[in-house]
Amino acid sequence: MKKMLALLFAISTVSVCAQTKKIDKIIKKDHSVIEATVSKISDKSIEYVFSGETLVNSLDVSQIVRIEFANGRKQNFNSAPAEAPSPKPIAESVSKSASPEVQILKPNTIAVLPAPFVNSENLSSSEEMAKFAQSDIYNKLVAKLTNIFPLVVQDVRTTNSLLRKAGIDYKNIDETPIEDLQRILGVDNILAAKVSYSLKTMQTSTGFGSTNAKVEDHKIKGTDFSSANSTTSSLYDYNVYFDFYKNTSKIYTETRSPVFKTKDAWMDSISYLLKRCPIYKK
Repeated sequence: MKKMLALLFAISTVSVCAQTKKIDKIIKKDHSVIEATVSKISDKSIEYVFSGETLVNSLDVSQIVRIEFANGRKQNFNSAPAEAPSPKPIAESVSKSASPEVQILKPNTIAVLPAPFVNSENLSSSEEMAKFAQSDIYNKLVAKLTNIFPLVVQDVRTTNSLLRKAGIDYKNIDETPIEDLQRILGVDNILAAKVSYSLKTMQTSTGFGSTNAKVEDHKIKGTDFSSANSTTSSLYDYNVYFDFYKNTSKIYTETRSPVFKTKDAWMDSISYLLKRCPIYKK
């Protein structure tokens, strides 16, 4: 009887020990815990086996915060727990390949954007003319700094350099929100212009002549000559679009077509619109 009781006590002791046996704990970045026996650790992964199984499982170490072994030892992994990605400061309309930096805001500063110069008949555009128009507007503003005080004008080289770093040029500048442009350029005022035009040709002719005649022996004798010239002139039909933004709000917008049809007539329209913009003081 005593032998039977001793045997039962031994079996129950082994059973209790088996139930209370500690196993390894794998703590993941998502705060979940895997209780299993870790069998192998490498630089890239760990291998573990669940209790009562023989199947070897693998887990990338980038998913692990630490391992708490059954013997009490702990092993931490360098990778910090995953965090939610920070919101992008610039809208995705800006080129995805670019990494635009948000500039420190310079109060009371105007940035003049490249002014798209578009042929309305075939929609072709010119980078040279876009920058030429931008420079023309910039020069007109700089020449009248006393009339726009306390505002100052950002140098066009700075403006174009920041736009290029952000992947923006004269072709896609109309697609970029003003609030993004202000953060990219670090200004609180933006002047955006656009010139649309169509070209026509007109040909004119002029002529003159002379005839001298007299009668000799019942016959008409004399000289007859004439001359004609033709000239071809180009006529430009312009539409100038002018928008001014302050702190992302459009405070002035106008469209003007110059009266004259000369090649440089758009410049007169720019001057006219600048003088009527709310920033201009007489």
